[in-house]
Amino acid sequence: MSHKMNQLQTEIAEHWKTKIMPFWSKLKDEDHGGFYGWVGNDLQINHQAPKGGIATARQLWSFSAAYRVTGEDIWREHAEHAYRFLTGHLMDREHGGLYWMVDATGEALDTSKHVYTQSFGIYALSEYYRATHDASALDLAKTLFALIESKGFNTEAPAYKEQFDRFWNEQPNEMLSENGVIADYTMNTHIHVLEAYTTLYRVWPDPQVKASLERLLGILYERVYDKNTRFLGVFFNKKWESIIDLRSFGHDIEASWLIDDALKVLGLEHHPQYAAMVTDIAYNILSAAVQADGSLMNEQEGNHVDTTRIWWVQAEAMVGFYNAYQRTGDSKFLETVEQLWNYTQTHIVDSRPGGEWYWAVDENGTPDHHEMAGPWKCPYHNSRFCIELMERMG
Repeated sequence: MSHKMNQLQTEIAEHWKTKIMPFWSKLKDEDHGGFYGWVGNDLQINHQAPKGGIATARQLWSFSAAYRVTGEDIWREHAEHAYRFLTGHLMDREHGGLYWMVDATGEALDTSKHVYTQSFGIYALSEYYRATHDASALDLAKTLFALIESKGFNTEAPAYKEQFDRFWNEQPNEMLSENGVIADYTMNTHIHVLEAYTTLYRVWPDPQVKASLERLLGILYERVYDKNTRFLGVFFNKKWESIIDLRSFGHDIEASWLIDDALKVLGLEHHPQYAAMVTDIAYNILSAAVQADGSLMNEQEGNHVDTTRIWWVQAEAMVGFYNAYQRTGDSKFLETVEQLWNYTQTHIVDSRPGGEWYWAVDENGTPDHHEMAGPWKCPYHNSRFCIELMERMG
């Protein structure tokens, strides 16, 4: 078993260093700052493409984590480059928070504020501080935390709201709703606020952050997690009623390990209900969504199963199942990680020189024609998968 894990760790580390990070490194925009916002399926960079708040924060997180793990100056330089663009162009100094989108030069295009975007700002700034000890980054993370708690939280529900205009007037949640519905609350935003606060608490163990994390765990357990089906609900109305029969397999397995990460920083690893939720979700997705080749399907709406294999779903599944293996010692989880890694290398990884990971492939392994980099496709899910497994197996 240890030989297998050593081999797996070596392969993943090599892939991260020689495939993933070089792809994103070459997108550094030396003229206008930040990183180029679009790479087409043909691997051509669009130098005029807009740059997203979420993508920029994820770039900052990825390069900061790379510097923290390796200590290599090139990644510190990239992280500082992303930090300057995030703070100089995406941060609204007048009304607070991060914009949704700026143009290639850094001028505001869409000044919408989304709690999801703010959470990634906290996540990235906390990781940047963790790697560099730059106190200004932690100060900004604290400011965004206070902003989410004051503007973005409905104490009566209790729930984190979603979308706002520049002046923090609540708007319909068009940015993070899909499948033909407009959701008042989403599972997606709640798990990523949890992720952000977990990293913030690592570097700033403040009682308010702790209280918010504990409250979030309660919301996820009581409102989002269905204890009967062991799936998480996806989209909800203001009464926390599910508004669509939808199961998002990738989000569920991602939530499993993100919840466990929060439990660890809080010292709640042995909390009976929460610990059971972590492993029950993992076992449920293992039985409901993993295919014979180890790959993970996308989602199920009603009776319709979307069998598309999406890049981030495979990445998060490898972390989630490895976390479940560490939790339970059940070798089925480790075997699934190995299968998933083999599948990913064979079908998801773009073998073309200068390529990265395809957005998705169909059930026959045929890649789609989505962009290779864009507002949602950036160095976060797959670089994090590599870092998580390198550290966990180390």
